[in-house]
Amino acid sequence: MINMYEVEETNKMIEKENLDVRTITLGISLLDCIDSDLAVVKEKIYQKITTIAKDLVQTGKDIEKEFGIPIVNKRISVTPIALIGGACCKTVEDFASIAETLDQVAKEVGVNFLGGYSALVSKGMTKADELLIRSIPLALSKTERVCSSVNLGSSKCGINMDAVKLMGEIFLETAERTKENDSLGCAKLVVFCNAPDDNPFMAGAFHGVTESDAIINVGVSGPGVVKTALEKVRGQSFEVLCETIKKTAFKVTRVGQLVAQEASQRLNIPFGIIDLSLAPTPAIGDSVADILCEIGLEMAGAPGTTAALALLNDQVKKGGVMASSYVGGLSGAFIPVSEDQGMIDAVLAGAMSLEKLEAMTCVCSVGLDMIAIPGDTKATTISGIIADEMAIGMINQKTTAVRIIPVIGKKVGDMVEFGGLLGYAPVMPVNQFSCDAFVNRTGRIPAPIHSFKN
Repeated sequence: MINMYEVEETNKMIEKENLDVRTITLGISLLDCIDSDLAVVKEKIYQKITTIAKDLVQTGKDIEKEFGIPIVNKRISVTPIALIGGACCKTVEDFASIAETLDQVAKEVGVNFLGGYSALVSKGMTKADELLIRSIPLALSKTERVCSSVNLGSSKCGINMDAVKLMGEIFLETAERTKENDSLGCAKLVVFCNAPDDNPFMAGAFHGVTESDAIINVGVSGPGVVKTALEKVRGQSFEVLCETIKKTAFKVTRVGQLVAQEASQRLNIPFGIIDLSLAPTPAIGDSVADILCEIGLEMAGAPGTTAALALLNDQVKKGGVMASSYVGGLSGAFIPVSEDQGMIDAVLAGAMSLEKLEAMTCVCSVGLDMIAIPGDTKATTISGIIADEMAIGMINQKTTAVRIIPVIGKKVGDMVEFGGLLGYAPVMPVNQFSCDAFVNRTGRIPAPIHSFKN
């Protein structure tokens, strides 16, 4: 049970330190919606999601009101649509029409985002996988709340370089189709290596085929809480620093556990996992970069940044797993540029580069996230950036991702406004040397030797 002292402490974290539950995400399996008739598939999808998710948003609001805990987003994730549409979709337009159905459903039940317009192609692509991937620019330009993800590699399978090359082109086409909104479509598109089946965060959430028919996953967040705790131990030893982060992560995760149990009970849907990622927002005082500065850096990006982030990520996980038996998803520290005021400041000051961000992804939860680059960047260059990030995930047996936004019509130094939780970002420079010959090879990069564990 949570005692009165914990209640008071939690209230303070909510009121003064930007503690919130970032999302309740309802995962829904659509495997029973498969049919050879496209109209039937869309009708089944509509009926199933509206039936299961009808009370999700209201339940979230009720929990917010009763417990005084802000729940920022209510979301849905579904089975990768490449699997659901494989039997009925013959064209990119067919797949995009499913995206429009998903968008309609998301608006009807009132969720912020719906994830799962996805394909899993770490070893190869089926015809349906390739069709869905090629439909992504059209789908994201015609919808508002649908998010798309593609898993391009894994530590067991290697990296599908044919898909990596294709995704460089898809990012550019998505940017072009949504250029009137500063290429916003790319903010709803992410590629993965080792994508988890139970991630509640967008844009990468999908409902894995290993999951049950419906599941409740909760993502918590508290960068401001961690920073405030560290201010009280400024200058003390690494041991004190680590203990403080662990204890704080424990408290934050307990809040998420409470919300998850309540949502599960009220919706009569099994509880899946707590994702205890530190997910920043553009709000002042809600920044992972500011935590790194509190640890002892003049600015994020300074020498020592990767070590400080590794320490933070590890202690967050150690504290979180003590608070819940079911920790999953990504769990750790996100380092998006546009969604973190401290990161934006670091880029503007010249302390943070794309290469430094890539180094940091070796030790954090995800990867290159919400980074704006010039709109005239070549597709092969984007593919090369993706390949580098996939390799980090594959070799280190961790999840890595790329959510990069080539903003059409913008150049290095320009500022791009995405709005809301997506924030704003300066356009960052990209290495101009060519990787064309590398990206244009066909096939896949094989799995590393340590993948053979049987």
